[in-house]
Amino acid sequence: MLKIRLKRCGRKKSPTYRIVLMPSQSRRDGRVIEELGYYNPFTKMIKFDREKIMHHIKNGAQLTPTVKNFLKK
Repeated sequence: MLKIRLKRCGRKKSPTYRIVLMPSQSRRDGRVIEELGYYNPFTKMIKFDREKIMHHIKNGAQLTPTVKNFLKK
C-alpha cells in the first residue's frame, strides 16, 4: 500500500519536511517514489502539487492525518 506522508529533513533541532509518496512498510526517512511538496514548520510555509496528490489518491494511495490536514487548509 502506498502512503502520502512526511519525510524529515534538515539539521538537528531545525527540521523541515517533504511531502512524499512511499510504501507504508518503509522507514520514515527511507527511499521515496516521488516528492510532492514540502513543509517548513518555522516559517509555516507549505507548498505541494495538488494535481499530483489527487492523481495518486485516485490510484489508491492513502494520506496520513497530518498531510490530510494540510490539504484541508
